[in-house]
Amino acid sequence: MEVDCSSLEQVRANIDRIDRQLVTLLSERGTYVAAAARFKKTTDDVQAPQRVEQVIAKVTALSRELGANPNVTEQVYRAMISAFIQAELAEHAALSNTANKP
Repeated sequence: MEVDCSSLEQVRANIDRIDRQLVTLLSERGTYVAAAARFKKTTDDVQAPQRVEQVIAKVTALSRELGANPNVTEQVYRAMISAFIQAELAEHAALSNTANKP
């Protein structure tokens, strides 16, 4: 994909537009991560390393298909998944504490 920008300001404006879309999608993804915590019984279920590798394989293949840099995609996804796992662990712990209270 080639961009047609005549200034650095146009490039930055487009990056800002994309960042807004990305953060919106991260927010949406986060709501599903929180929902997933309700279905997982253990912290091992939350961490699910085999699922992480499935997601990485899927997105790196998609990255190649769409002409993105697969190394960047993998690094971004590994960081994002790690952060979401930490959030999901906290959500899972909170749900467990609520369920264990009389």
